[in-house]
Amino acid sequence: MSDPKTRTVHRYEWATFEGVWNHELTLFKRYWASSTVSSVVQPVIYLLAFGLGVGTLVATVDGLDYVEFVGTGSVATAVLFASAFPGMFNTYVRRVFQRTYDAMLAAPVSVDELVTAEGSWIAAKAGIYGTVPLIVTFFFGLTPSWGMLLVPFIGFLTGLGFAFFGMWVSAVVKTIDETTYVTSAVLTPLFLVAGTFFPISNLPEWAQVAAQFNPLYHCVQLVRDACFGWEPAADLYHLAVLSVFALIAWLAAVRQLRKKLVD
Repeated sequence: MSDPKTRTVHRYEWATFEGVWNHELTLFKRYWASSTVSSVVQPVIYLLAFGLGVGTLVATVDGLDYVEFVGTGSVATAVLFASAFPGMFNTYVRRVFQRTYDAMLAAPVSVDELVTAEGSWIAAKAGIYGTVPLIVTFFFGLTPSWGMLLVPFIGFLTGLGFAFFGMWVSAVVKTIDETTYVTSAVLTPLFLVAGTFFPISNLPEWAQVAAQFNPLYHCVQLVRDACFGWEPAADLYHLAVLSVFALIAWLAAVRQLRKKLVD
């Protein structure tokens, strides 16, 4: 039996992730109410405002009742709010004000592991929160289907990319107030032009091309296909885009946070 003192520490050990997740769970038990309300209420308000408000003027869109169209699209909005914002604000506060990450890195934990564990925790919550608009839409006539069971996983993958994106932003900005620029100039346009409230096909051709680079658009399409019927070729494409986005965001977050925490 090997001596624990001489045991080789490998990257991405389960004990590291378990430690980070236990830390996050302990904190979550204290602020779960405020965190849940901030992540869920706003997307539901959008759903009710557009689905019921505009729904009185527009009966159907792309063959769907408008409230169903918005309800399934609002999943992406909920995922965005539950992943990008915690990635930006929580990471900045813990790195700059609380120095939480300095304490974690004093243990045999690498920046790669820290970013991956934190991002996966945020994504797991985003995947759960993202189902709330879908559940609300059930009360307005949306018919449950087996494909909907995959919506939390779609939300997790999308949330993973935006969590890492938020963590990267937190390491780029000089002050926490500068995150408002990202919210206004990047995140708001992304969720407005993602096919959530109106079809992308109604936009100019250049905007339709630009939408292909919007991860939220691919999330919306996957969720709708999960609810109303899969399109294998298109869905594999959407899945690939979300996976590439998550990978690129992870690489950027690890690189930038390593500069701030280690270099």
